[in-house]
Order: sequence, then structure tokens, then C-alpha cells
Amino acid sequence: MPQGVPSFDELMNAAQHSAVHLEMRDQYAVGDEADDFDTWLTTGRRDTDPASEYWAPWTALISRAVARGVVVRRARIVSEPLTGYIRYEHAGTVVNVAAGEQVRWLPRQRAADLMVPGADLWIFDGAQVLFNHFTGAGEWADPGTELRTELSIVKQCADAFEKIWERAIAHDKYEIGQVRALSP
Repeated sequence: MPQGVPSFDELMNAAQHSAVHLEMRDQYAVGDEADDFDTWLTTGRRDTDPASEYWAPWTALISRAVARGVVVRRARIVSEPLTGYIRYEHAGTVVNVAAGEQVRWLPRQRAADLMVPGADLWIFDGAQVLFNHFTGAGEWADPGTELRTELSIVKQCADAFEKIWERAIAHDKYEIGQVRALSP
């Protein structure tokens, strides 16, 4: 990250009210997930232990935020039928929920009439947008993140997230392998 730009952990630790995350890719290839994803592909088993070496830093970060009153929401726009990677994410989402995140899923066909940002993002306290940039193969791009604070950009992203959130399906009600009708 450029000098003077807070890290993701700093942004999350500074959040006072809300942190929302929008994911829109059907495949990610970020290095810290590679071993866990390979294990899941081979065995069908996913690390779902919130205290494991893989999950503990994340669950601690989110749990601290939630404990101080931050509402953490994650929305995923996904293609159906789901890719193997999204099935893998779904299998691990129980840990996100256990840490205090609210998670919803929106089938891409139900998002066709929504105007969405061009990149995955986090919005902190409705004041900062951290865009996550990936290559076509799903790896982190260089630079991988971009922090924006212009009111118009933050508002556009927040409005888009809220429309997605309203239409999306709660994690405990989203059944993988079931293609949904096009109407919202």
C-alpha cells in the first residue's frame, strides 16, 4: 500500500459503526487460501475451526469490531451454478458468521438490473471505500487496493451495496446447487 494509506487491519480497527464487503468474482486465486482450497477440492473438507491458524487472525479482527458495535456485512454476487471456488467459500462461511459477520448471497441473474461497482470493495463507516483489485486469474493485482474517500464515490458504492443487500439471500437460507428464478 502507498505510504500513508492505512492497512486493511487499521481500517477495520478504526471502524466505529459499519464495515461492509462486496465480493463479485466467481474465482479468486489468493495465495493464503491455496492450501486450504486444494484440500477442499481433494477431500471435500474445509477448515471451519475459528481458532485455527488459518482463521484465527480474521475471526479475532471481526470479533473485536463486532464487540465494539461495528455491524459487519458481506454480500456475494455469484453465478449459478456455482463454481468450485464459490462452493468452497460457502463451506467456510460458517466461520465468518461465527465471528459476527452477516453474510448474504445474490445470484448474478438477480443482479442484472443493478448498477454495481467495477471492483470488489469494503466500505468503512460510510466514509471510506477500499477497492480490491484482482487480475483476470483472481490473484491480487498491483496495486491490490485503492482507498477512496470522495463523498460521491462512497455514496455510489454504499447505495449499490444496499440495493444488493436488500435483494440477497441470507447465508442460512441460501442453498447451493439450486438455481433460482430470475425475478427478485
